[in-house]
Amino acid sequence: MERSSPNGLGVCTKLSFAVGHFLNDLCASVWFTYLLVYYHNVRRFGNSAAGLLLMLGQVADGICTPIVGFETDRRSCFPVYGARKTWHLAGTLAVVLTFPFIFNPCLGCSDTTPEFAKILLYAPLIVIFQCGWASVQISHLSLIPQLACSDGDKVELTAYRYAFTVMANIMVYGVAWLLFHFQPTSTGDLSGNLGPQDIPIFRNLVLIIVAIGAAFSVIFHVGTKEEPRKAGQREAQLEVETAVESTPLLPANPCPTRVHMIWKDWFKEPAFYQIAVLYMCTRLIVNLSQTYIPMYLTETLGLHKNYIATIPLVMYMSGFFSSFVMKPLNALIGRYMTYFVGLIMVMAFSDWVWLGVPGNWVYAAALLLGAGTSTILVTSLAMTADLIGNHTECGAFVYGAMSFTDKVSNGLAVMLIQNLHPCKNVACCPLCAPFYKIVMIAVPGGVAILSLVMLGLLTIWPIRIRKGQTDGCSQTRAGIEGVYDQKFKD
Repeated sequence: MERSSPNGLGVCTKLSFAVGHFLNDLCASVWFTYLLVYYHNVRRFGNSAAGLLLMLGQVADGICTPIVGFETDRRSCFPVYGARKTWHLAGTLAVVLTFPFIFNPCLGCSDTTPEFAKILLYAPLIVIFQCGWASVQISHLSLIPQLACSDGDKVELTAYRYAFTVMANIMVYGVAWLLFHFQPTSTGDLSGNLGPQDIPIFRNLVLIIVAIGAAFSVIFHVGTKEEPRKAGQREAQLEVETAVESTPLLPANPCPTRVHMIWKDWFKEPAFYQIAVLYMCTRLIVNLSQTYIPMYLTETLGLHKNYIATIPLVMYMSGFFSSFVMKPLNALIGRYMTYFVGLIMVMAFSDWVWLGVPGNWVYAAALLLGAGTSTILVTSLAMTADLIGNHTECGAFVYGAMSFTDKVSNGLAVMLIQNLHPCKNVACCPLCAPFYKIVMIAVPGGVAILSLVMLGLLTIWPIRIRKGQTDGCSQTRAGIEGVYDQKFKD
């Protein structure tokens, strides 16, 4: 495992690690922003059918994530290459081979093919894609605690990773804008409405982003070195890590060997559930606002279809610049206050939508939402890394469990919203406009209030792993933790 110095990781290591999720980020941007628009407005699926496809993908992803997390924490079939990188490679291949077909007309389909038959043809592709996506996500996230040399490195790796997430979204929306802008007038809709004539736009968009993402995945596999796990060495490694990390900051510890955790132990930790709910709320805010803002722009505000590229682009430009201040902001005011600042921006956006966003002020609202979602997402991921701490032996399982709550809740929320849609036919009716406005108020604002409650509970009961605290060393361990916390506060 490459570590440049006692002060932290090298820039090349950080960058090569950060690009490992770039393909996933590109696909996720297209998936959440354009899936409903593509299947409902372009392919002319019903609201419930489009929502069903998205929910199917989210549920498949949610089921795969804890399984992948559990398996990733075990030995790899290729121990020299590393368990996490092996799963990452397998997931990358699955994504590359299936995602382009999801945004293309199904093979053998015609205008007379029943809708349920089309759903059955797309379903296996979506399931394979989401399982591959989950493999890449969990294996990549679980490398953070393993690569990070310090608490600051965890935040920095997360910030670098999210900076590339935002860059991926910027790239998707930039390419989408170019494709819409230079669309031939013979195939485009002069009224600016989305329709079947836009199928080539989405096909070309997906082919471009998959090719670019695959190239960045190669950079990750070449530049990131995962320490291979060898039989009989793991327990010794854990003891060495504990001794090395505690030497500069802590007094002599009469209980030097920390407790080795397995996946079952996490279900006995209250902090595990606290972070799971907070992470779920964060992802609901980020993903659902990203999913429904295209419909809000086109149906509620009546804007040209180009805006489904430019407004999300503004959002993620704002998020990109916000990601660079995450580390100093965390150091200045702490994790919880940083998350609180992000929530305030999200709730301010919901209030703005409720009051009515006039004309070009929609760009300012997009800036606010982009900065807020970026802040809470980076901070929630850093809190998850805090929860794992030195227990990297099952870090992938923890990330998988967090992602399970995220994916399933997102899928169920989308299906619920789609079934509540007042327009039951393929085409939108006049009730679409107020409906999408309510969604953009209730989802970010309502879930932000729930996140605020969970943040308050974390303030009262901070993140702490209690396993092993009931033995004779509990008081000593508690005292050491107090010294450790005070050292970082000072």
